[in-house]
Amino acid sequence: MKVQDELPVDHRLLLVWRTGAGLGGIFLIVFGILGLADHPGFLSTEGDDIAGMSTNGALSILSIVMGAVLVAGAVIGGNFAANLNMVVGILFVLSGFYGLTVLGRPDANILNFRMSNVLFAFIFGLVVVTFGMYGRVSSHLPHDTPYWRKRSAEEEPLPNGPKTFVKVMRPGPPNPIGH
Repeated sequence: MKVQDELPVDHRLLLVWRTGAGLGGIFLIVFGILGLADHPGFLSTEGDDIAGMSTNGALSILSIVMGAVLVAGAVIGGNFAANLNMVVGILFVLSGFYGLTVLGRPDANILNFRMSNVLFAFIFGLVVVTFGMYGRVSSHLPHDTPYWRKRSAEEEPLPNGPKTFVKVMRPGPPNPIGH
């Protein structure tokens, strides 16, 4: 049985996963279109800033493709959207590390990354990963999700009976002096 089959159609987690994918995808598509409207060279390392970040043709096309993937995930929804959010978020964090390695090296900086792009990649990646993990990895999951049911089935049941108090003994002197 699939986990998405266990969630009701109108469960609030589905809305969170779809919203994260949809909003992130729309932002990336708008950024890519505005970057292409500036007519940059495909692998140019010079150009105007769009929303405070540098871009070129390759980064604009990559942004449109990744935005379309996220919007498609939002349309499909369910666990697919959550898993897609996590994968895309991790890819953005990795692209932030790529950007750090090529800063100041125009020959290797084919996506025209600057520090603002690196910061955006890290922050956007973490936000999208958070959307994807929402309701899955918390210690206080709602009891109506299959993730809680799966975890609670794996945990050992607590012993039944009256509550007891246990004194924890610590080895060594009770109040060390001079430390």
